[in-house]
Amino acid sequence: MQEADFTLDERLARTSGIRESVQNRAKQVKLTKFELLLKFLKPITWIPVMWSFVCGAVASGVFGWSNLLDAKFWLGILLTGPLATGVCQMLNDYFDRDLDAINEPSRPIPAGDISLRDATILISVWTLITVVVAALLHPFVLAHVILGIINAHLYSANPIKLKKRLWWGNIIVAFSYLVYPWLSGEVVYRGSLTPESIIIALCYAFASTGTMTVNDFKSIEGDKRVGIRTLPVVYGERKAAIIAALLIDIGQICAAAYMFALGKWVNGVLILVFILPQVWLQLRFIESPRTRDVWYNGIAQNFLVAGMLVCALAVEP
Repeated sequence: MQEADFTLDERLARTSGIRESVQNRAKQVKLTKFELLLKFLKPITWIPVMWSFVCGAVASGVFGWSNLLDAKFWLGILLTGPLATGVCQMLNDYFDRDLDAINEPSRPIPAGDISLRDATILISVWTLITVVVAALLHPFVLAHVILGIINAHLYSANPIKLKKRLWWGNIIVAFSYLVYPWLSGEVVYRGSLTPESIIIALCYAFASTGTMTVNDFKSIEGDKRVGIRTLPVVYGERKAAIIAALLIDIGQICAAAYMFALGKWVNGVLILVFILPQVWLQLRFIESPRTRDVWYNGIAQNFLVAGMLVCALAVEP
């Protein structure tokens, strides 16, 4: 591999938020301030939240192709991605800096790339911008953003630190990353919520708790050392992988069942079809959870989010 290609590869890995497989290689790359900011904001985590907003907008029945040029659509994308999700990611890094020094020492704070003072200033400014943009969209969206930021503190900050409390951490993240943006997307375009949309969002939030569990495998050693009771720590790798797979599948099966209850047979069948490749991937994942966690999420998530859009198209009035 040429030196230029190597540097580009490292920069993409470090700034996107994707876990680097060889820790000492990352130390060879000096990032610019902008690249450090991106790394702190973890762009890879924005995608599912922005997608939830889009699905909520589609479920409103008002959103169409022409709305892709709307200012409020792009404000919603900006809010749910770089702003709100970015704030939550920065807060998590800030409060988890001691844990990250064990699990992922290349992150900006434990690596010494960003000082605590600079992190505090950046989080404060980013939070203010996030709240202002949310207020521009809708009061309901503002309420959801404030709840999401509170949830980020509850998840990561002592003394509550819900990520230590087995199920609660994943549940609160699922609500913040899926339910809130979905409902916000619907309200921005429809002005109100429908029961159908709420039920679908809850089904996929249930599935997302399994996805969050898959993310926990990368930090087992550090979690054990500091007493964070994730499913992999409490039940072991294989059992936790099975539980995660069941949560993911049950949530989607519930969504399919709801489609059938609404008389949307084609949509329900499509969701079941999307589950099939996920089951095959899960069987592979269960064989070696700690080495196939990123591989699994990178492929399986595509089928799950496709099902979200199928449901959104079904429930639009």
